[in-house]
Amino acid sequence: MDADDRRIRARLVDAFTDDPFAGNAAGVVPDADGLADDQMQAIANELAVSETAFFSESDRADRRVRYFTPTTEVDLCGHATVASHVHLLEEGVVEPGTHTLETNVGVLDIDVTEDGTVWMTQDEPEIRTVDLDRERVAGALGVDPAALADIGADFPLAVASTGLPFLVVPVNFLEHVGGMAPDFAAVEELSDEVDATGIYAFSFDALEADSTLHGRTFAPAAGVPEDPVTGTASGAVGAYLREFDAFDGELPEEMTFEQGHFVDRPGHVRVRVGEEVRVGGQAAVALDGELEVPEADEDDIIDAT
Repeated sequence: MDADDRRIRARLVDAFTDDPFAGNAAGVVPDADGLADDQMQAIANELAVSETAFFSESDRADRRVRYFTPTTEVDLCGHATVASHVHLLEEGVVEPGTHTLETNVGVLDIDVTEDGTVWMTQDEPEIRTVDLDRERVAGALGVDPAALADIGADFPLAVASTGLPFLVVPVNFLEHVGGMAPDFAAVEELSDEVDATGIYAFSFDALEADSTLHGRTFAPAAGVPEDPVTGTASGAVGAYLREFDAFDGELPEEMTFEQGHFVDRPGHVRVRVGEEVRVGGQAAVALDGELEVPEADEDDIIDAT
């Protein structure tokens, strides 16, 4: 390592699960002060998980965070927020209670409970229906168009956002959700067309009796072909269900969205939709180590140690 190189701590933390190697893995860099954009992007690419959270000091909140996929920066990430605050709790940096987090979409409240559950308040919901041919959407997802047709009479195709926009696609049965074989180029084209980060397909036909729905997220435009368990999309879909009266005016106080089972990363997102939209879950540390980060103007490979 050159004298000017910097060694930083990095963790891989699995969110929306109690068990390592399940749920959705997030990179966590707890001390990113002084890192340039290209360094953060290189670290996220090296860690090779769907998102990595980089923490630094903030004048507006308790701390600042930026999120990078392996290929680009995104404005918000639920699972990386949950994962990182479990790390901060374990390290004694935060205590149970409410903490503020400066993100690219504004300052958000993060609640940490005594049992290690982290609740993230989402941005104000924005929902807009989109005029897309369902056969085209089905083709992009690699599913029979009939799987989208009947349920579409009650639930429209819409882009929903609570900080990050997703095209929400209702599907009739779990077998169709599980059997999807997406054409990622077509998914990316659709996402770009409707100005969405990706597609969240869901069915009320879930694996577990306590689950509200089963979802899958595809976001190749953001460098994430399939995201195992997606917090920001879950918040957006919770707002979508309220918008289109999925429960005949009786929206449950708390919903559970299951995801990741078809990629062997099962996880569960707790969703509350009231005056604010909140997503919550726990996390487990899978890896703790250090990275050697070259100077920003160097092209050296980052070595994990």
